[in-house]
Amino acid sequence: MYRKPYKKNFIINEVEKDFKKLTIPIIDIGDSIKMSILIQEGHKQRIQTVEGVIISKNKSQLNTTITIRKTLQNIGVERVYLIHSPLIQKIKIMRKAKVRRAKLYYLRSRSGKATRLKTKFN
Repeated sequence: MYRKPYKKNFIINEVEKDFKKLTIPIIDIGDSIKMSILIQEGHKQRIQTVEGVIISKNKSQLNTTITIRKTLQNIGVERVYLIHSPLIQKIKIMRKAKVRRAKLYYLRSRSGKATRLKTKFN
């Protein structure tokens, strides 16, 4: 029995629709954001905030991820987050930057004031 290929995508989209978050702001590469993440330590839960610059974004429906880079004690730290994860409580955009690239991996080799991005004015 032959099935049409679009049928599979339709079923996947119907299942993913229940888990997608609708309150996510429009996030672009180069934005400085602040995220509130739910962290579980043993039996306790707490909310931790994470700040940083988005250096990459991978769009794929429910599995959309962003990579956030920040500097802690002169050491660059990058972490990948699932946008639609139930552990992410809130995303707030602090500053938008004017960038001309899809991935800002060149920030890895820079330090100090060289990592600043131009602010986008509307």
